[in-house]
Amino acid sequence: MKLAPSSLRRSLRAVRDDESTDGGRAQAAGEEAPAVATELAGRRAGPNYVVEAYDLTKIYDNRYIALNALNLRVRKNSVYGLVGPNGAGKSTAFRLMLGLQRPTAGEIRVLGRPMGAESAELRRRIGFLPTAPAFPRHMTPISYLQFVSKIVGLPAERAKIRMTTLLQSVDLTDVASQRIEGFSTGMETRLGIAAALMNDPELLVLDEPTYGLDPPGRRQMIELIRELSGRDRTIIIATHILNDVERVCTDVGVIAQGRLIYDGAMAEMRRLARQNSITVEIEGNVASFERRIPELDEPGSVRWERVGSEVRITFLRANAVTEYLKRLLDLVERSGVELLRLDTGTHEVEEAFLRRLEEDRSRGVLRAPDWAAQEGALEPGAEEADRGGGSRSGAA
Repeated sequence: MKLAPSSLRRSLRAVRDDESTDGGRAQAAGEEAPAVATELAGRRAGPNYVVEAYDLTKIYDNRYIALNALNLRVRKNSVYGLVGPNGAGKSTAFRLMLGLQRPTAGEIRVLGRPMGAESAELRRRIGFLPTAPAFPRHMTPISYLQFVSKIVGLPAERAKIRMTTLLQSVDLTDVASQRIEGFSTGMETRLGIAAALMNDPELLVLDEPTYGLDPPGRRQMIELIRELSGRDRTIIIATHILNDVERVCTDVGVIAQGRLIYDGAMAEMRRLARQNSITVEIEGNVASFERRIPELDEPGSVRWERVGSEVRITFLRANAVTEYLKRLLDLVERSGVELLRLDTGTHEVEEAFLRRLEEDRSRGVLRAPDWAAQEGALEPGAEEADRGGGSRSGAA
């Protein structure tokens, strides 16, 4: 698979320039260009938060609580990762975010406006990729993207330029005239990405964007998301693949049982996750090395676990990790084992995610007073604390 983010970036910039030029010509001739003017004005005057949800709740058939008083804010121009296990409420949150369903209670605002079933104009400013997108099987990529361009109100000439560029960028040019019914899952995902980008959206919502892609395709997809971020575009990704979130997201929210249990900057998530833990893979007399691990620090301040030739060592005191690395490398030399691999950071975010889930489960009914105490903190118009000042653990 081949995705060409740099080509895509250049083409979208060219289309924007063409739109601006057309608007200028119309004004010079004494004509109005309302569509272009409205789009540009909306982008200039956009809110600080592209998505704002307050006590967002969704209950199906009075039996199943999919979202439970969810409070969420997504900063403009960020790449926000919504992470959670299957059934946590990610897809439901997206349906409400797009106005495809009505909330049972609470409020959601997108691009500064209330989102609802009647918000068709607002939805034209959003691109959406669902998990495992379904397409009319008789259509071809060309006919399908032409259909999408009509829905979003794209002029025919510009639609052709954008369609050909996007098909090339997601490596579907060679099959552009073939029926979709013969496509693989990965090909359908790539077509869905092209469709989501047809309107050059301000908000791009991706539900499991690496679904069905092989490892090279996943890497290319992450790079494409990086290239598409910023420049007056906000991206929200729902996924359960934590490695994807860590590689591309600036902010992250952890959702469990319909509640947001962590919301903060990705850098803060890493900081909270970071422990003085070092994993080594060694070969030789591993048992001898393991017996001497307590020598690395004061008695009772070192813990370790061994799985085969891999040993993970956690230092409980707050010394610099570089100091522990020196001691560990010295122990490797003294023990006569061969060091195959050393890792100080892998799985940090995954472990932080799992710890958050475990902490949330253990709190149980203690969540209720927390929620009551913070009920007014996220009301519309409330003063927002500086996001960079620390994590915002959900009261849940």
